[in-house]
Amino acid sequence: MGITEIKEFLRLEQDYTEEDMFLNALIQASEGYIYNATGLNGTDITDANQIELYKLAQKLLITHWYENREAISEKKTDKIAFSLNSILVQLQYCYEGDTV
Repeated sequence: MGITEIKEFLRLEQDYTEEDMFLNALIQASEGYIYNATGLNGTDITDANQIELYKLAQKLLITHWYENREAISEKKTDKIAFSLNSILVQLQYCYEGDTV
């Protein structure tokens, strides 16, 4: 996922570049997080459905990290945890040809 796509998802102006380094770091961190959780690298996936799941997992992670930069937050994280875990399980156990 590129910075242009994540900026669109976060509803940030493309010409707003103050946080580009931070966003790129979040993109890389999301790739590492997903790899550690599933063993899948984004470039290893060829199935269109899995690619979309991978991108959705990245978007959930990046949005969560972007919006919750403080070490302590009063926001509930149950919904992100459940959604993210569901997607990661699908990525981990559904292989090419097994998805809908």
